[in-house]
Order: sequence, then C-alpha cells, then structure tokens
Amino acid sequence: MKGILRTIFVAVCLVLLASAYGCAVNRAVNQPGEKDISLLSAGTPRAKILAEFGAPINTEIKDGKKTDIYTFTQGYSSGAKTSRAFLHSAADVLTVGLWELVGGSIEGAYNGEILSFQVAYDENDLVKKVLPLNEEAKKEILN
Repeated sequence: MKGILRTIFVAVCLVLLASAYGCAVNRAVNQPGEKDISLLSAGTPRAKILAEFGAPINTEIKDGKKTDIYTFTQGYSSGAKTSRAFLHSAADVLTVGLWELVGGSIEGAYNGEILSFQVAYDENDLVKKVLPLNEEAKKEILN
C-alpha cells in the first residue's frame, strides 16, 4: 500500500510541476505569427507596411519624405505552430505528461526573433529603401 501511495504522490507532484511550468502545446500555438518580410521592398505603399508591421517606433519627416523605424518579433507560420503543437501533444500522451518538463523549455526558447528595419519612403509614400538595423534583420533580407 505504501508503494502505491508513494507512486501516486510522485505522479501528482510531477504533473503539478509540469503544469506550473507551462503547457508546451499552448505555448506552441500562441507563438507570434510570421510577418511578410517581402513587403519590405521598393515600391510597396506605406499603408501596406503599416498594416503588416503595425505602427513604427519612430517616424521622421525631412523635405516631405518619411523614414520609419520598425521593430517587431518575427514569428512562425500557422503550419509550423500547428505541427509543433501536434508533436507536443503526441509526446505528452506517450510520456503521460512528463514531456511538459522538456517541451515547456523548448517552447520558451523558441519565441521568435526581434527584427529592426529603417524604411525610407519617396514623396508618394512608396518604399524607396530598406535598411536592416540588426543582424537578424540582415539575415531575413538575404533569405
């Protein structure tokens, strides 16, 4: 009887520990979404840039021409998030919940990359030039 109680106690403690750390499936699904970097090219209207990336963190106007600075988290596609959530779910079932101890830390580490760009517009508010401001942004532009 003591062995069974000890096993139940350990199992309950592990489940509580795993759930307190966070659900890997939930974290995978709620990762930031992927932004369309291809819009950061010459000729794109500023309105499309604003719609995709939100308000810039800074805007300067010189001689009637705008320059915006954007900083955002580049996340993951819906397919990638769904696949990760499915894999975490399967691992949870196969390990009777113990996967949460590993899966939670994995999802905590993969929360997107911070990208920063300076976008210069012409007099018609069309993108004229894009300058990546950090290494991650340079890599995105090159891909």
